[in-house]
Amino acid sequence: MRPALLLAFILGYFALLLAVAWWRSRAADNQSFFIGNRNSHWMLVAFGMIGTSLSGVTFISVPGAVGSTAFSYFQIALGQFAGYLVIAYVLLPLYYRLELTSIYRYLGQRFGVSAHRTGAGIFIVSRTLGATARLYLVVRVLQDSVLAALGLPFWFSALVILLMILLYTYEGGVRTIVWTDTLQTIGMLAGLVICTGFLLQALDLSAWQAWQSLRAEGLARVFHTEPESRFFAAKQLLAGAAIAIAMTGMDQEMMQKNISVRRLADAQKNVVVLALIMLGVVALFLFLGGLLQLYATQAGMTARGDALFAAVVLGHLPAWVQLVFVLALISALFPSADGAITALTSSTCIDLLGLQQRDDWDEARRRQVRHRVHLGFAALFLALVLAFRAIDSASMIGLILKLAGYTYGPLLGLFAFGMLTRRSLHGPAVPLVCLAAPALCWLIDSQQRRWFGSYEIGLELLLLNAALCFAGLWLCSGTAQRQRVRAPAA
Repeated sequence: MRPALLLAFILGYFALLLAVAWWRSRAADNQSFFIGNRNSHWMLVAFGMIGTSLSGVTFISVPGAVGSTAFSYFQIALGQFAGYLVIAYVLLPLYYRLELTSIYRYLGQRFGVSAHRTGAGIFIVSRTLGATARLYLVVRVLQDSVLAALGLPFWFSALVILLMILLYTYEGGVRTIVWTDTLQTIGMLAGLVICTGFLLQALDLSAWQAWQSLRAEGLARVFHTEPESRFFAAKQLLAGAAIAIAMTGMDQEMMQKNISVRRLADAQKNVVVLALIMLGVVALFLFLGGLLQLYATQAGMTARGDALFAAVVLGHLPAWVQLVFVLALISALFPSADGAITALTSSTCIDLLGLQQRDDWDEARRRQVRHRVHLGFAALFLALVLAFRAIDSASMIGLILKLAGYTYGPLLGLFAFGMLTRRSLHGPAVPLVCLAAPALCWLIDSQQRRWFGSYEIGLELLLLNAALCFAGLWLCSGTAQRQRVRAPAA
């Protein structure tokens, strides 16, 4: 299909998003932007969060990695399922009891202002790096497959895509993206199912025959039993649970959608339904990755990793499948970026600037500050996407999970310390420990071959980071009994 025609469909899809955003952002205020006035329907939130949780990295990187890691990623998905249950029945009751707009206010009530701002700061760094890495991957694929043929430079493509995202999140925030993410999840899952079905047809295989072929090629292996391997099942399962708890349950972007639901019971249903659907969707992405490997071998293709999916579809499949792929890719791009910019704006305004406590600012002033912060993060996203262009990785999912190990570890350790102990913290201990823990992790990771021989540190880096943070906080803490954290008076 001609690039100009693909671009026309992309613009049409974006016009549909703008129409939804206009409909949902009418009469929106700051509470609409931050938590959707706590009036979101749990089924919409659950379905839309699938797209946010998966993102363009799962769409491109998980299928592309099957050639090198087989189905081992499913170990992480199983661990994440357990982590989602912890979110539903441990974290959400706490957030609802405290009536939080920002989940990091819990840290403030538990340990004071320093902990509150440290938690928010960790989230801002973590989500900014992770979201821009995801955004970069999809922009790169679109650039290489569609936009470069139109003579558009990479920086211009990234700028236009970010402007599109700004247009439909600028006013409505969470109230808007609950609906746009639902629309985009439909687009992404439709692309996944259609591409899988067409590849089965192109290979002239039934699903069962394809599964047998994948097993014969060694691509269907899920569980690894070698303790020294970074893919060892126990490590991956534990890391998957920690990833879900930290990157969803302690992440303002993900939780602001959950706490926008009116009732705790509905928010819990949202998370459990999300957990169940995610298992099936990840399994289908891995199966698709296996089909891509079979097709690439049959066609004598050399593309591998993140480049494989686009190379197969855009180079060998019919025009209508190419269109489905590009629209699904766009659908995978927007949920991770629009939610991230909205959540980062919310956390900065609420946690760092104290926007809701500023009695000297009227609603118009608060809106003006929120707009400026929103624009600032969009500019930062553009700068970081261009920076990722210089450090391109063959498999971005590996890089993103590595970054998460360093950045979300202190957040996991900080929340765990608050919830599992009754000790108190004073002074500058929290930010210092939260900086020292990832620094120690970097030292251990860089020297692991010398110190541990054949043992490989994989995703358990997140758990190690959290444990070091927990230990450091314990050493700096006092023994005073903490006050029971209460919900604010009505």
